[in-house]
Parts: sequence; C-alpha cells; structure tokens
Amino acid sequence: MWAIALLFIVLGIAIKYGRMYNLLAGYNTMSAQEKAKINITAVATLFRNVMFFMAAELIAADIFIYYANTPNLEDSLSLCIITTGVLYFIIRGNTKKYRLHNNS
Repeated sequence: MWAIALLFIVLGIAIKYGRMYNLLAGYNTMSAQEKAKINITAVATLFRNVMFFMAAELIAADIFIYYANTPNLEDSLSLCIITTGVLYFIIRGNTKKYRLHNNS
C-alpha cells in the first residue's frame, strides 16, 4: 500500500505543481475551446487534495492492518479507499465550481 500511496503523492504533485494537466483523463483529448471552459488550476488543486487524502488513508489503513494483525483486510480497504476517492473526484470535478463562467 505504501507504493500506491507514494504514487498518489507523486501524481498529485506532478499535476498541481508540474502542470502536467494532460495526465488527467479526458483533458488531453479536449479541444482548445473546451479546455478554455475549464478552470484547470482549480481541478488540479482538487486532484492534488484527493490524491494526498487517499495516500494518507492508505498509509493509515496499512498501519491499522499491521497493528490489528489483519492482513486479509488489505485488499478490501485499498479498494474501498481508491473507489471512494475516484468517485469523489469525478462527482466533485464535474460541478459548476470547476467551469469558467461565460456570458455567451
């Protein structure tokens, strides 16, 4: 789980601070007009926050599994954490908050 958590941290940093926005699914295939309607810095901040939170949850779950001596929970907890984070990002990222307002 630590490797996945580290990957999430690296992805969060790369997208937010490295401006590697094309790593976001769907963004790299958008036209220039579609990209102009997206507040990409806000989306990148949301992505970073979700990635960091999922990484923290994975690390906490791994520590819990170690001390509770329940290795059979690792797959279930990982799947639950990642699924919840991805769903949150998709739902939250598609709200009007992350769209630029155009009067036309």
